[in-house]
Amino acid sequence: MTYPGGTTALAGFTVDVPPGSVGLVGANGAGKTTLFRLMLGLMEPTGGSLVVTGRSVASDPVGIRSHLGYMPEHDCLPLDQSAADIVATFGELAGLPARAARQRASDMLDLVGLDEARFRPVGGFSTGMRQRTKLAQALVADPKLVLLDEPTAGLDPLGREDMLDLVGRLTGFGISAILATHLLDDVQRVCEHVVMIDRGRLVLAGPIDRLMQTTGVMRVEVGGRPASGQALVDALAARGIGAGLADEHTVEVDTSEHGDAAFDAVRDLTADLGLRLYSLSTRHRSLDDVFMQEARR
Repeated sequence: MTYPGGTTALAGFTVDVPPGSVGLVGANGAGKTTLFRLMLGLMEPTGGSLVVTGRSVASDPVGIRSHLGYMPEHDCLPLDQSAADIVATFGELAGLPARAARQRASDMLDLVGLDEARFRPVGGFSTGMRQRTKLAQALVADPKLVLLDEPTAGLDPLGREDMLDLVGRLTGFGISAILATHLLDDVQRVCEHVVMIDRGRLVLAGPIDRLMQTTGVMRVEVGGRPASGQALVDALAARGIGAGLADEHTVEVDTSEHGDAAFDAVRDLTADLGLRLYSLSTRHRSLDDVFMQEARR
């Protein structure tokens, strides 16, 4: 996708996103909002094609929107209107009869925790309450897929936790969600699948549990001779196993490619080198580690 003037927002971007909860992550300006606009049929791509909920966006952009809910990042609510009026209006715009839209709006505001405040003007709402109102309007027409653009933006820690709890519950109602954010911790908490983009290009995509399982790090503390850590790093390198020094006696071993073989190598080499093994522990890298590693590549 290239904007007038030559600015490229998305390029060489091909990805298959499964149903369920998906995190779309990248820094501000990476192309997340542009992808949402393309999926909603609000923009036409300068190349390529999109299929959303089994339908071609180019052939039926209006029909696509009838199956999608959208929670924008920016503050877009009319401040003089009540939450009930706003959400019901979006329900009617989506094709619901007036009475059904009112009932559905009440149900959605109750779901997001705004039942008692639904008749108050949005202008008196906190940031968290406005975010909940935007989520309610995105859900009012019972979409198959909801697009959430930075839903925790501007929230305090408690509000952020509450919003993530709500997002995590959506799949239980049969609604898939794509959560666009630059906060990888949010994605790691509530999503099953992740799509990472950087400067308009796909960095990595896959199930979060698989990505975490394949990015293990083993931390080994050794001693018994000068430069013991470097000796172990050199010996591991000779076997094709990546490792580095955390300090003079502590080695961090990448187990992503060799798995249990890396454990066996550390055990054997510490004995062969006459080193003392003081401690050995393992951890999984966070999504931040995975993103930084893949983006550098």
